[in-house]
Amino acid sequence: MRKMLTFLAAASAALNLSACGHSTESKAATGAVAGAVVGGPIGAAVGGAAGAAVGQADKN
Repeated sequence: MRKMLTFLAAASAALNLSACGHSTESKAATGAVAGAVVGGPIGAAVGGAAGAAVGQADKN
């Protein structure tokens, strides 16, 4: 149970970091790096996608 809560907290932190940056590219890169730290290659893909989504939402 504790391991799952730790993973959820780390994933939440990675998604929050994906909103850092001024452009869509920088948000995607920040999310990818944070995701890689938390979940390896799959985390990098998820973090990058989340960062890109946040960047696109900010444009609109």
